[in-house]
Amino acid sequence: MNNSYVEKRDEGFWIAGKRISLDSIVYAFRRGQSPESIRRSFPLLTLEEIYGAIAFYLAHQAEIDSYLIQEEKEFESMRGQSNDADWQAKMNKARQDLLTPQV
Repeated sequence: MNNSYVEKRDEGFWIAGKRISLDSIVYAFRRGQSPESIRRSFPLLTLEEIYGAIAFYLAHQAEIDSYLIQEEKEFESMRGQSNDADWQAKMNKARQDLLTPQV
């Protein structure tokens, strides 16, 4: 039985065997969403995978939090390099949509 729910690849953390980032699960968890609610947002994941991802995050919280902070800094740096106001508005909206709880 293999219970490895998270893998590190492409300089990021991903749900094992899926194209869903650990970031997505962690942000939802931090917003207070239950695993069942997260599953409704990510129907390709099983509850076992979601609980496994949350357990991985909690076991490696300092490392994952540091990684997420670095990702946010890189995002802000890239956003600051763009001169296209329309593009920035679209990115801000997309980011806000990601951070807004899905009920």
